[in-house]
Amino acid sequence: MSVGTRSARGVSEACAGGPAELGIDPDQLPDGLVVADEQGRVICFNAAAARITALSAEDALGQRLEKALPLEDLEGRRWWQLTDPYGGLAIRRRQPERNLLLPGGREVLVSAQYVRTEPTGPVHRVVVGLRDTEARRRTERSHAELIATVAHELRSPLTSVKGFTATLLAKWERFTDDQKRLMLETVDADADRVTRLIAELLDISRIDSGRLEVRRQPVDIGAAVGRHIQAYVAAGLAADRFLLRLEQPLPMLWADPDKIDQVLSNLLENAVRHGEGTVTIAITPTASPREDEDTGTSVTVSDEGPGIPEESMNRVFTRFWRGSKRGGTGLGLYIVKGIVEAHGGTITVGRGPQGGAEFRFTLPVSAPAYLT
Repeated sequence: MSVGTRSARGVSEACAGGPAELGIDPDQLPDGLVVADEQGRVICFNAAAARITALSAEDALGQRLEKALPLEDLEGRRWWQLTDPYGGLAIRRRQPERNLLLPGGREVLVSAQYVRTEPTGPVHRVVVGLRDTEARRRTERSHAELIATVAHELRSPLTSVKGFTATLLAKWERFTDDQKRLMLETVDADADRVTRLIAELLDISRIDSGRLEVRRQPVDIGAAVGRHIQAYVAAGLAADRFLLRLEQPLPMLWADPDKIDQVLSNLLENAVRHGEGTVTIAITPTASPREDEDTGTSVTVSDEGPGIPEESMNRVFTRFWRGSKRGGTGLGLYIVKGIVEAHGGTITVGRGPQGGAEFRFTLPVSAPAYLT
């Protein structure tokens, strides 16, 4: 009998109304599943359990539960002796998820369900769920990195704000008007920096929790790009640094104008700051990224700089990616991707015709039903 057959048969016997009756092979489950019978012998040990424990199903099936899963708590106590599922309290039905240790000190998240044929009768089955802690550790590391980055980014402007305001309050009469203006302008710029950082954190929180709201209304994407270009020219950049290519006719785009401005601002700022030569913005009608819509709008921003190394392409939209040049929080492109996807769109990065970086995002038209 093959391992897969024995595992599936074990679940069929142990999990009435569970995966087998739904036509799901236990080996297709993302988490580890271990089932022991009324004698405490393992009758199901799926592929995820084998991967997490580094023990093959062939070796686990038929073994006593405490031998197949020799778990210890973080204080070194043997878990099955401590919980005693078969001889413990008759009213106990489960063990909540907690961190336990496998031989060798590897951590694993374990939960258990006690199946009884009668409310206070003997345990008929013990169903154990196993989850690898690596994904959770990556999330915890990501949160720790985010906290460290935020603390670092906040320290500098807040130190400047505190220092200049304290100096002005203590020695106001000693400074000339020009000196006062310079210090106040610095305080104002640093306050804007703190505000932007807080806005980024709120965006990340909403993106990660799936709560980023999109308030759709008609958006003239060409005019939006034009406003950004005019702002750069007004700030001193040469007008010929930008080339806008607008293919007509464009479909009416329904999107959140503030969030689309945020996307455009980030992509254009990256092109201006990190790229070289002409920044080209091409806006064209295209196929919608949604299956139920025919048309969409595509915006491509490219420059003539050195571009992004091939080995870094898959990390561009992750948190804290800053490329070869330092500066900023490294959160902007992560937020851009979240905003585009919240609109039902897609975004890609590649190499432009002139060798620089090329970002291309495509948005569905997403017109209200009464207009279609």
